[in-house]
Amino acid sequence: MSRSVSVVGGGVIGLSIAWRAARSGWSVRLYDPSIGSGASWAAGGMISPLSEGWPGEERALEVGSASLDRWPEFGKELEVGAGVELFTSDSSLTVALDGADAQDLRTIAEWVVAQGRDLQILSRTEVRELEPMLARGVRLGLLAVHEMAVDNRLLLHALRQCSVAAGVEYIPRAVQSLEELDADQIVVAAGTASPSLWPGLPVRPVKGEILRLRSRPGVTPAPGRTIRGSVHGRPVYLVPRADGIVVGATQYESGNDTQVTLAGVRDLIADAEALMPAVGEYELHEVSAGLRPMTPDNLPLIGRVSDRVVVATGHGRGGILLAPITADATMALLEGSAVVEAEAADVRRFEKASMPDISRKS
Repeated sequence: MSRSVSVVGGGVIGLSIAWRAARSGWSVRLYDPSIGSGASWAAGGMISPLSEGWPGEERALEVGSASLDRWPEFGKELEVGAGVELFTSDSSLTVALDGADAQDLRTIAEWVVAQGRDLQILSRTEVRELEPMLARGVRLGLLAVHEMAVDNRLLLHALRQCSVAAGVEYIPRAVQSLEELDADQIVVAAGTASPSLWPGLPVRPVKGEILRLRSRPGVTPAPGRTIRGSVHGRPVYLVPRADGIVVGATQYESGNDTQVTLAGVRDLIADAEALMPAVGEYELHEVSAGLRPMTPDNLPLIGRVSDRVVVATGHGRGGILLAPITADATMALLEGSAVVEAEAADVRRFEKASMPDISRKS
């Protein structure tokens, strides 16, 4: 019997769900007026739940690690289907520039290892041997050999291409109300717009600015892996690309503002140079900003809110990382089951979302 699902939202989450649903035999329509143009387009592409871990955040580590484990197969299927190379890094290195940061890295390593995952502390000398272009002031390093990064824009391209091949129909318009949709099931994956479709969802926009640097002849080579650090309390990362480096990212509670600020660009450049002094040799190719869909506890919202509606939103800074497990968890919900590793993201942990009655098709 034919089953239909409407997916609202064409970022990495909506595209991943649409692709998986179509591949599983569902008739899929995806609604978005500008597919792949939001936070997913502005992302850095890091897949790094381990080096972002912190004692007490067991739920985030569990969900993130489960998705990290899924990424090699998820990415390989997309690479084969679209004929592209998605992965730009196969490990990450977080560095400390002062004593306090060095102690934080030791704390993270001890806690993550106690959770059964792999992180390695590197001395100053070991960091220099691994990445000689980094600043001489680096005191300590934290190496995550299983974390990776992808080119987010190639990822969006691959998801769209594989989705079309699987039979997804794209509808280039905004959905104002779920009552417009006549599919058997609906998935709300609209990022910061999700609360307008299901009132009460605790999702808010948080702006993030990012730089894309392009290599020039004779410049110092980009790092061989993702580099992360903290400068004056501001987190910064450098993610290698085939043609340069992505530098990110600022974070502002600024409503729906997507304008890039001079202060944001200044801080990103200064912080990037603090980690890798030679980054100033690169061409400043692009500056952009996106709106991350954040929740109060920084975990996504994945769950059924009615007999007909599933939400998959609120991924914040982790949309790229969490795409595989979100797709698996959403497909399980559509099929009437569950993915245990995604339980921490259950939308029911927030009970304030109102419940409009659209249980029947129009």
